[in-house]
Amino acid sequence: MKIRFDFKYFFFALIVSIGLQACKQKAAKPIADDTFNSGKSTFVADESFAPIVGQEEYVYKSRNPEAQPTFLYKTENQAVNMLLNDSVRMAVLSRDLDTAERNIIIKRSLNVAVLRFATDAITLIVNQASNDTTITVAALKNMLRGKGDANKTIVFDNPNSSLVRYLKYFSGTKEFNQKNIYALKSNKEVIKYVSEHPDALGVTGFSWLNDPDEDMIPYVAKVKIVGVKDEANKQYGEYYFKPSQESLVLKQYPLSRGLYLVNTSSKDGLATGFATFLASDVGQRIILKSGLLPDVMPPREINLKSKL
Repeated sequence: MKIRFDFKYFFFALIVSIGLQACKQKAAKPIADDTFNSGKSTFVADESFAPIVGQEEYVYKSRNPEAQPTFLYKTENQAVNMLLNDSVRMAVLSRDLDTAERNIIIKRSLNVAVLRFATDAITLIVNQASNDTTITVAALKNMLRGKGDANKTIVFDNPNSSLVRYLKYFSGTKEFNQKNIYALKSNKEVIKYVSEHPDALGVTGFSWLNDPDEDMIPYVAKVKIVGVKDEANKQYGEYYFKPSQESLVLKQYPLSRGLYLVNTSSKDGLATGFATFLASDVGQRIILKSGLLPDVMPPREINLKSKL
């Protein structure tokens, strides 16, 4: 018996088979479930900014009930590495990405969108019993270079933190090898340490002091903020200033840094939605209330009533 082979039906069956296989592969591909104001996504933030990021996240979620962003709080080095190895696609940092870091992300065919949304003050604190209530920029640099009082202990949050990177750049020092300068594990530990040691000088972010967590209130009450004078400031070189929104906006307080949201998601998902919220009037008002300086000062509305 002869079997007739019909090429027309063979090719038809082959095309159908390929089509079905393609459909299966397409269906198996995970679909991102986050949109501009809904779904789930994981982000990372510099742990120095946990207080303000936590406040922004709380209000964002309350206004967008279907949005479920999760923030991981890491050191600056860890946060940047997570962004570069594509573990997350949004990070809150104290700096923009450099050229090499941007290129790593761009090679994945992703865009890099950066939003500067606030200014933070690097704050110096001492124990309430300390008589050292002021310091000059020159004296602080000398202390960080190991030329200050060896009996004065300087503590900061973490060897890989953005604060340490800032202090190294500020003082022109590659490493802090002095015995009286060392890192703890967190901003909370810095505040606790200073509250218990009269000879300590602590370095921390302003938001940890201005709006502390409930468990930190007793420790914050036992420290005080140091006034800083920048002799090189032509306009204010004779005066000491403590961090405040006024001293930051007038550039009187010399120790400040920006807060940046780096978004590499390249889509209108939760990362873009959260960034838009940060830049909005509501998001900037939260920053204003926290004591930090908003990137855009929210307008004040004044109602004038005339008497008839």
